[in-house]
Amino acid sequence: MTRLDAVVVGAGPNGLSAAVTLARAGLRVQLLEAHDQVGGGLSSAGLTLPGFVHDLGSAIHPLAVASPAFRQWPLHAFGLRWVYPEVPAAQTLPGGRSVLLRRDLDATAEGLGRDGAAWRRLLGPLVADWEGLLHDILRPLLRVPGHPVTLARFGLRALPPAEALGRALLRTPEARALWAGLAAHSALPLSTPGTSAMTLVLAVLAHAVGWPLPAGGAQAFADALRAYFEHLGGEVLTGVRVDGPRDLPPARVTLVDSSPGVLLRLLGDRAPAAYRAQLEGFRYGAGIQKFDYALSGPVPWASPDLVRAGTVHVGGSFAEIVRSEAGWRSERPYVLTAQPSLFDAGRAPQGQHTFWAYAHTPNGSAADVAPQVEAQLERFAPGFGERVLARHVTTAPQLQAFSPVFGGGDVNGGASTLWGLLARPNLAVTPYRTPVRGMYLCSSSAPPGGGIHGMAGHNAALTALSDEFGIGEVP
Repeated sequence: MTRLDAVVVGAGPNGLSAAVTLARAGLRVQLLEAHDQVGGGLSSAGLTLPGFVHDLGSAIHPLAVASPAFRQWPLHAFGLRWVYPEVPAAQTLPGGRSVLLRRDLDATAEGLGRDGAAWRRLLGPLVADWEGLLHDILRPLLRVPGHPVTLARFGLRALPPAEALGRALLRTPEARALWAGLAAHSALPLSTPGTSAMTLVLAVLAHAVGWPLPAGGAQAFADALRAYFEHLGGEVLTGVRVDGPRDLPPARVTLVDSSPGVLLRLLGDRAPAAYRAQLEGFRYGAGIQKFDYALSGPVPWASPDLVRAGTVHVGGSFAEIVRSEAGWRSERPYVLTAQPSLFDAGRAPQGQHTFWAYAHTPNGSAADVAPQVEAQLERFAPGFGERVLARHVTTAPQLQAFSPVFGGGDVNGGASTLWGLLARPNLAVTPYRTPVRGMYLCSSSAPPGGGIHGMAGHNAALTALSDEFGIGEVP
């Protein structure tokens, strides 16, 4: 067998990104995937009824359209087309009301009344240099920043708990609820230091690039990455399980888009005891229980403005969301939802719709939270249950079984605490490297963590290119 330059294990978004980066450098690369299609958390399937296309993992992709890796590649030439909802995101409020996170910063501020000026002060400077901000935060944190002023401005607001910062800077129920709905993406109690970071990033992206979705479903995005990789000369093998070192083809470098546990299994007895102990202590965050619905019509929101938003944070007031995320056992849970077929009609038969939702659960929990989730949906969309034609439920253990990188159902690939982001998967200047030469981790369990941005794969591939091939830049 001819030795490959590189093999990538796992064709999730980071594995695909790593493979493309290596192939762009002229390497002979093979990409191995256990499933019959590429994508991992960036894939789609018919989970409910014929004609309905559901996203198995992520549905809305603000980080993808802003990603320094994806933005430089001609993915549009391989079938990727972005669809932009009129309103990136919205937050339900008690009493049938809502508040909108609009693409335009000033329009959002105007909708926040007396909190509008505070919203502009908080986000305006970061939106103005959003590319510089992403350049620094989508890489390992232990490095010299390229945009120190912007990063310092971000850090001052990112380090406090989202609950404390929301109370300190915002006064109106509308602005506070909008802030809490964004903060809950962190899957941490909002009293946790650092939860303001994800809140800020998501708000900045809404104003800078929007929160789009791929036409046809997340699978279209993964398939575009695959097609581009193959155009560059790469080879994809699906239906291939890699359970141990003997399953790896000969290659100069191996990049692993999976969990730290899988990486240790592939390293085998070559992993030093200290490194093994660090990775065995890797911590995951909250799990999720996910719901995919086939509906007979659009969600009957009490607030008519919500049909303009691609993403709807269902959770009521600031205090309700804080309480829900404090322990994930609330009778009124925070529910993250997306309604792609309102903007991408090909996702469902004419006049019918898909609806995507999840609620946080304790890590690894298979407890059924459907009654609480659907009561919350009914609260803000009276008559929702009458429109459900079919429902598919994915528990946290089932999500982990689908991909080990989602340990215990954690879609962020590891806890998003400050330490969890700094020491991911271990404390190192270049955490993609392992102590075994030629072996690298390129999944969301490495910096910058969860989200569809491909930067863990891209950064790991750049590290491998420099270490093993002396290639400092990729054309």
